[in-house]
Amino acid sequence: MRHINATYQLVVANTKCWIGYQCWERSCTRGGCHKQNEWRGFKMNIKVFLKTSLLGGVVVILPVALLVFIARWLVELVAQGLQPLIRLLDPDSTLQLYAANGVAILVLVGTCFAVGVLVRTRLGGWIYSILEERLLKRAPGYSLLKDTVKQFIGNETSPFSSVALVRIFGNETRVSAFITDTHPDGSYTVFVPTGPNPTSGNIYHLKAEFVEPIDVPIEDTMRSIISCGAGSTLLIEASEKE
Repeated sequence: MRHINATYQLVVANTKCWIGYQCWERSCTRGGCHKQNEWRGFKMNIKVFLKTSLLGGVVVILPVALLVFIARWLVELVAQGLQPLIRLLDPDSTLQLYAANGVAILVLVGTCFAVGVLVRTRLGGWIYSILEERLLKRAPGYSLLKDTVKQFIGNETSPFSSVALVRIFGNETRVSAFITDTHPDGSYTVFVPTGPNPTSGNIYHLKAEFVEPIDVPIEDTMRSIISCGAGSTLLIEASEKE
């Protein structure tokens, strides 16, 4: 009987030791998993930072690069067509390329001016609106490129009266918006565009307490929206000055 009792106590002791070891091992394993999760979160934050920074740079650089590429392509295309004429007027081969490029730039500027005058007429505007609606707007990147060009050259026919930071969620979260109308009761109608394409967005009718008008040019605000928030420091600084 004593031998059985001693054997039982030995088994219990060994079982407790085994359970304790398993608990310790699980604790270490959980700690390792916790550290591993922290490392995974750190790597994920790095990936998100690199991805958003890369995309932000692409959004800023791509429209400008596209404009430069198209302008250069048009100049080279027109210059190639003018080279036979330049060759007749100036046999010097060293000046033919520069002369052709210079004349091509003048031709493109003149063409842009002529088209601009044409679309200001009723018939030209009608033709352009149909062409844009049925063909140009379906081209990938047309709206973004058009908005970028407008912001670079300025747009005096903007329907927005001023810029504001608005709280559409009722908390401290603020979004960039353009004031489109004011009402006798002091409330505002604002347009909150989406980025990087500001041609789409949502319209909100807000009380004055949720609208914070700021003294920032519309062009600068539009650039920050096109560039996915880059350059929003102007808006925040203007808000702090108010």
